[in-house]
Amino acid sequence: MANSVAPQRRRALELLLAEDVAPLGKQGDIVSVKPGYARNYLLPHGLATVATEQNKKRVEQHRKNLEDISREKLKAIKKLADNVSKYSVTLEANANPEGHLYGSITAPDISKALKAASFMIEPENVRLDGPLKETGMYTVKLHLHAEVETEVKVWVVPTAGGGAAH
Repeated sequence: MANSVAPQRRRALELLLAEDVAPLGKQGDIVSVKPGYARNYLLPHGLATVATEQNKKRVEQHRKNLEDISREKLKAIKKLADNVSKYSVTLEANANPEGHLYGSITAPDISKALKAASFMIEPENVRLDGPLKETGMYTVKLHLHAEVETEVKVWVVPTAGGGAAH
């Protein structure tokens, strides 16, 4: 039995991900990886750290703080949705006598009008099937969060001058 080398079993290392790593998991996850992968890639690139009890507690506390912040943010978004659903926007546009607009009303136009009324709604939150090209009343969907959608009434009226002259 001279010089026989028994295969040494390397156990997996527990690491705490500092950033999202596509095949492994998301930031804050505790993962088990081979020592070589940890030593040669994850640790030198700052993508992970050793999962000590102190680090685990710190990450858990951070995760709870983020959940609290997220809950408060969602509550504020729901309140905004409730308030904006009770509001209606009136937009003036140049139109011909039949009510066809010379231009069109788009999501940025609606967003700008809502911001003027102190509702912080971005154009990407406004869901239109297409630009509004006629005068009238429209119900426009607003997507404020993955869990929060609402609607706002949009009135498109001809400008006070009665339309544009050619």
